[in-house]
Amino acid sequence: MRIRAAVLERAGAELALAELELAPPRAGEVLVRLHATGVCHSDLNAVDGTAETRCPAVLGHEGAGVVEAAGPGVTRVEPGDHVALSWAPACGGCEECLRDLPWLCSTAWPAMGTGGLMDGTSRLSRDGAPVFHYSFLSTFADACVVPERCCVPIPRDVPFAVAGLVGCAVTTGVGAVWRTAGVRPGERVAVVGCGGVGLSALLAAVAVGAEPVVAVDAIPGKLDVARSLGADAGVLWTGDAEGTAAAIREAAGGGVDYAIEATGRPEAMLAAFLATRPRGAAVLIGIPREDAVLPLPALSLPRQERRVLGSIYGSSKPERDFVQTLALYRAGRLPLDRLVSHRLPLEEVGRGFELMQAGEALRVVLDLGGAL
Repeated sequence: MRIRAAVLERAGAELALAELELAPPRAGEVLVRLHATGVCHSDLNAVDGTAETRCPAVLGHEGAGVVEAAGPGVTRVEPGDHVALSWAPACGGCEECLRDLPWLCSTAWPAMGTGGLMDGTSRLSRDGAPVFHYSFLSTFADACVVPERCCVPIPRDVPFAVAGLVGCAVTTGVGAVWRTAGVRPGERVAVVGCGGVGLSALLAAVAVGAEPVVAVDAIPGKLDVARSLGADAGVLWTGDAEGTAAAIREAAGGGVDYAIEATGRPEAMLAAFLATRPRGAAVLIGIPREDAVLPLPALSLPRQERRVLGSIYGSSKPERDFVQTLALYRAGRLPLDRLVSHRLPLEEVGRGFELMQAGEALRVVLDLGGAL
């Protein structure tokens, strides 16, 4: 079938709309007609070359839509199902999956780097030449073919815009609080970086009863948004890790139990660590450059049992955590729709990146089907 998609021809280039061929789903694969997709900083990392990406590629990895066809052997979904898409289709049989760590699947991660699906081949082409997938999904398009394990059925009353964000930003932030850290009521939490991922973490901390919840950002307007979503205090980045950490400790009445860092910048990671109190943990969810190094005051780790926790995809299981997160959204406990600050057509994906880079957007959602 012919589809319209935003294609990255090479790192550093602007995305360009093009018509592509999308092959039918093979065994264990699903064709999804997309309705909405989020614009994520990870996509920007591919555009600017921070993350090496096989090109030409169709980016996008926060998608939701309706199943249109299923390949042989598919049992999890059927045509007509509304689905949110996960970029982590765990194989179920590798060492990490057997350790109950499917988000670290040692089969899926190498396969993702090929620019194909789980078998390493692409379903996208142009004039007979392959066009590569991004994170198994490639949601900057009218439709996509994905592994069955990428599809999580959702209730029909969940807006596609919200469901798409649950596919990455929301799960990354919420899971970091609930799964990686295991924040409990009454514990002190700071969130460093109030973009879509950081604000998702903030919403999760508020929902679980953390107190106080301190928001940290370099843009005053984002601190205002964080307060409107339940933050008890806002700290403006002071220009360095030490000064910002001191301000966080003051706002929290002492160090925090968990500092969730959502920018990927080493200086922000250091501020998160320095803001913790004894037995506290910096939870690092932002993706840094490959050559980035994080220096820490080593003595405070053994003497105060301060910790650093890495978190990818919120240590989450999509088939479980998408469902639970959306149930809380439907119950009014997680106002995820408030994270959507801009809605644009696919033609304006470049504008979406500009808004994100300028700090003007919480989360940009592209309308792919006219019914967000």
